[in-house]
Amino acid sequence: MFHRSRLRTTRHRTAALAAGVLAITLTATACGSDEPDEPENLDGNRVGAMEDYGVGDQFTATEPLTFSMLYNNHPNYAIDKEWLFWEELTERTAVSIDSVEVPLSDYEQKRSLLIGAGDAPMIIPKTYPGQESAFVASGAILPVSDYIDLMPHFQDKVAKWNLQGDIDSLRQQDGKFYLLPGLHEDVWTDYTIAVRTDILAELGLEEPTTWDEFRDMLRAMKEAYPDTYPMSDRWSIPTPLGALQNIIGPSYGYDTMAGWGYQNATFDRDAGEFVFTGTMPEYREMVEFLHSLIEEGLFDPESLTQDDDTAIQKLANSKSFVISTNAQTLVNDYRPALEQTNPSATIAKITRPDSPVGSVKAGSRLENGIMISSAARQSENFVAMMQFIDWLWYSDEGQEFAKWGVEGVTYTKDASGKRVLDADIDFVGLNPNGSKHLQKDFGFSNGVFAYGGTTDLLQSTFSAEELEFQEAMGQKETLPVSPPRPFSDEEREQATLWETPLKDYVQQQTLQFILGQRDLSEWDAYVEELNGKNAQQLIDLVNGAYERYKEQYG
Repeated sequence: MFHRSRLRTTRHRTAALAAGVLAITLTATACGSDEPDEPENLDGNRVGAMEDYGVGDQFTATEPLTFSMLYNNHPNYAIDKEWLFWEELTERTAVSIDSVEVPLSDYEQKRSLLIGAGDAPMIIPKTYPGQESAFVASGAILPVSDYIDLMPHFQDKVAKWNLQGDIDSLRQQDGKFYLLPGLHEDVWTDYTIAVRTDILAELGLEEPTTWDEFRDMLRAMKEAYPDTYPMSDRWSIPTPLGALQNIIGPSYGYDTMAGWGYQNATFDRDAGEFVFTGTMPEYREMVEFLHSLIEEGLFDPESLTQDDDTAIQKLANSKSFVISTNAQTLVNDYRPALEQTNPSATIAKITRPDSPVGSVKAGSRLENGIMISSAARQSENFVAMMQFIDWLWYSDEGQEFAKWGVEGVTYTKDASGKRVLDADIDFVGLNPNGSKHLQKDFGFSNGVFAYGGTTDLLQSTFSAEELEFQEAMGQKETLPVSPPRPFSDEEREQATLWETPLKDYVQQQTLQFILGQRDLSEWDAYVEELNGKNAQQLIDLVNGAYERYKEQYG
């Protein structure tokens, strides 16, 4: 059980961990993990590259170039070759993109097939940290840490924002990393709970600040509206309660992840070792909390299986008053639905409630990023490609271009420097009456290209309401990221055999405990069942990899 007094010691552990990460970083650098063992001769790979390229420079190839790229085609803004984005990108950089387009729903599977067959394009974006590990042993992707000297903007942001510890979490057993992640200046929290604020006002309730107060709020709603489930949730397909568990889990301590973010291994900072997430006392506390909501009739059990549209309709028809949310769904889904059925209703995001551990949040400043095909290293344009990636994904100018478009066309800047979207262009509800859309009609704010950057850029499209939410979340203490624990090829192969069955069993049994289909008195039996499925063997493997990395790099 966590107590608030433990939050005070967390700060000391954070400082200690930061010192440890610094030691690892310095040692890893001294061992040459960010440099090739011997300088590589790139003289034959500089065609089209700029001779002098540094921080603040606009990358423009010295001759027209084309780079192949895997493209995650989002159904909300399907690719259009006539987008202004492509035209302007080529005008600024002299680079054209030869896109291999894959639907969002098939992206990960197609990416694996292309890499496995040796047919992957040169640039492979939209890869989340950890996903690259499966491709390291084959040699199909490039150890990009050997080439970051070609990327001054990437290096500048890592140094300026003190991100080296985050980057170290990507390192494989050889001390190198194989993913160029998106970089955020600060931890960004978007997902939380949306609550009908008119119901709060009607019942004389304040916004809950703890999960216990959140439950009390639902109890008051249930008492006033006994024929409703106060909360009915969405985002349960394919992972039941995927969003809600991911929102609540970190509140219960460490970087406990659940739902969407579930990982079998969590670093216990007190013990200095990894433990199995699904058997942690803190994980059980989360399960007990969610079970209490079901048991008291405060939470709709159909939430575990219903689709998003059903959940939204229940909210719109006042069959529920509370639902998981992010900024876009609040504006694009909930408010329009309520406007049609109940124009007087109001709904807003609440600051994520605290738990007994205190006011904390978990998260990484690393975003989905880019793998580079190993074949790209042989291209005569390799250096130019790395400079291009560095400018578009990591320079302030490139990030602003990818997000906002062309100044004077899609947006302007006022006297204070604030970006203002053209009045006839809509994006995230900024101009709801606009006849054009920044993503659909122009190709900007595209998830393939626009992520990471300064907090100012991130928040530049936020409403005043969302900025207030971000300010409140910014007051919470950020839990440190877990230390590296890279597997050898043989260990990764073994871990792969254990990981998915264990994760599936944890999620299956978690839902049974929450629904009351399995009594919580059987928790110890559940723990033994997991050990019978190699949970302890997996954790031993993880801790062995962690200890080996510490010995080798600090």
